[in-house]
Amino acid sequence: MTTPYDIIIKPVISERSMDDAAKKKYTFKVATNANKTQVKLALEEIFGVEVEKVNIMNVQGKVKRMGKNVGRTAASKKAIVTLTPKSKEIEFFQGL
Repeated sequence: MTTPYDIIIKPVISERSMDDAAKKKYTFKVATNANKTQVKLALEEIFGVEVEKVNIMNVQGKVKRMGKNVGRTAASKKAIVTLTPKSKEIEFFQGL
């Protein structure tokens, strides 16, 4: 049994995600096996907000080299969440 805290790993803080936060669109790094429904339910439980839409994308690992050896960093999954207009905002993004 997974908890909502197992699904939502961390928020993504970037220039683009901060611009989208003004439009009630928030970006989170999520578990690689999570789907849209699980992300929606986890965010509603953790932050007490109403989620309108969830977009999920797989992020491939970057190619890295150490001398002659070539490898990749770990792949991850990102979720961009849009809240309903009447929903409250997420307080974590307000202070940034």
